[in-house]
Amino acid sequence: MLIVQMLLYFMLACFAGWLLLFPGGRNLLLQSMVNFGLGFQRGARRVNRAGTGRAVTLNRAARSRPVRGWHFLARHRWLSLAACVLLGAPPTLAWMAGDDTMLGGYDSDSPAVDEKVSELLEGEQLIPPPTPPPLVFRTLEVTQLRPLLGGASRNWGMLDHDFSQRLLFVFKIMKETHGYDMALLEGYRSPERQNILAAAGPTVSKAQAFQSYHQYGLAADCAFYRDGKLVISERDPWAMRGYRLYGEVAESMGLRWGGRWSMMDFGHTELHLPGRLGK
Repeated sequence: MLIVQMLLYFMLACFAGWLLLFPGGRNLLLQSMVNFGLGFQRGARRVNRAGTGRAVTLNRAARSRPVRGWHFLARHRWLSLAACVLLGAPPTLAWMAGDDTMLGGYDSDSPAVDEKVSELLEGEQLIPPPTPPPLVFRTLEVTQLRPLLGGASRNWGMLDHDFSQRLLFVFKIMKETHGYDMALLEGYRSPERQNILAAAGPTVSKAQAFQSYHQYGLAADCAFYRDGKLVISERDPWAMRGYRLYGEVAESMGLRWGGRWSMMDFGHTELHLPGRLGK
């Protein structure tokens, strides 16, 4: 119904604009009205000749709106037919091509739910994996790629419970299905630390304090853990394949993946909850 109303409003607006912008349109409408009046007068004269009694009856009928409308449509039948087609075709086509839903992508049939997602929804509680030794986060490769990683919090208990459970299920799927062990690089981030990262430049972070989901325990930066070492580099084909799988699994859990940003952050995921970020 909404689509029909919008289409009718659009057509009426176009007709009004045509009358306002094009003098020829106004002249055509006025000429049609004049012709209609002249035709009505000629008809009235013919009726008067036929007899007074009959004239009274016919004049009363002619003055009624349905009869006058019918005479107008009959005299301008092609114009009337074109107007009906213009007004009726779009909503008719929309009705024929549509279904019970207003927008595509919201079909009534529920999509297939992943078995592990079902486990999450049913309330299975996962336990965070052991944190790798501190020296793992201080290797030359890690410090070159993430020089400000020192001081980052890897405490799962400071993350939002819903977000941490979703992320733990991502870790579980990545290990059991794809063979990737994962590690948490940084979870909760204090406002002071967020400002420090923002001051380091846009290549590190564009968000000031309380402009990041890290401050609400709803974001995390993760990497792969292989042979006792963190693998962060995107130049590693094995890691790059893992990041893409990680993004797919994270999105299947309802998380946002940083790999889709203009400034791509392949290890970043976050959970958007209304009212948490103030945007």
